[in-house]
Amino acid sequence: MRFNLLDKILEITDDRIVAVKQVSLAEEYLADHFPTFPVLPGVMMLEALIQAAGWILHRRRNFECSMAILKEVRNVKYGRFVAPGDALTLDVTLSSISTTGGVFKAAGRVGEIQALSARIELAYFNLADRQSGLSEVDERQRQHNRARWALVAGVQPPVIQLN
Repeated sequence: MRFNLLDKILEITDDRIVAVKQVSLAEEYLADHFPTFPVLPGVMMLEALIQAAGWILHRRRNFECSMAILKEVRNVKYGRFVAPGDALTLDVTLSSISTTGGVFKAAGRVGEIQALSARIELAYFNLADRQSGLSEVDERQRQHNRARWALVAGVQPPVIQLN
């Protein structure tokens, strides 16, 4: 199962995104993490930063590639628990770009208190570039990404035709 961890994009340019993850007690993974002290798992906070960085690549390249995935993460630092009712504000800035991905400086905060920070490197590619015959899968994924973008960015969704 894939979790969509960005509830809203507040600001985005070709080099920076500011987005929000509103943590709700209804999120299924909070039942186990931890039953008497529910907090957003650190790996989910990190995944939210990764998803935000992916939107920068999609926007810069006009959804040219279907996949924006984690290649490397460094210097992860956690500073605060994020609990139900908290709004985790994600601030991700592009440090360098290449034809195959990008490197980002990323941080998340609750109010003025930093919850985490990291250096993230993403790979950006099409599946068909690595295995022939997957261009249809790439196109369906690009359409899916555009539809998700419309929801999280607050714009009208594009018309998607499935054959």
